[in-house]
Amino acid sequence: MIPLPTGTKIWLVAGITDVRNGFNGLAAKVQTALKDDPISGHVFIFRGRSGSQVKLLWPTQHVVCPLGAVAPLAMRMRSGLLKRALLRR
Repeated sequence: MIPLPTGTKIWLVAGITDVRNGFNGLAAKVQTALKDDPISGHVFIFRGRSGSQVKLLWPTQHVVCPLGAVAPLAMRMRSGLLKRALLRR
């Protein structure tokens, strides 16, 4: 379990993301599409096309990385897929 600070929002970015994008590209998507700051303290989750891979942008002071305050995380499922939610009107 990873504890999140109070008030942290988790954004599951709708649609499919090209996970070949680097973390700078994902941060740019947060800025342009979501109109948010990638180092705002929120967690942004991007799903790959196959559903077996996700990338996260998570600003944290506990991880040292080239972007300074953003912890880039990439995960691949051993089995199963991260399924997209079905949206109904």
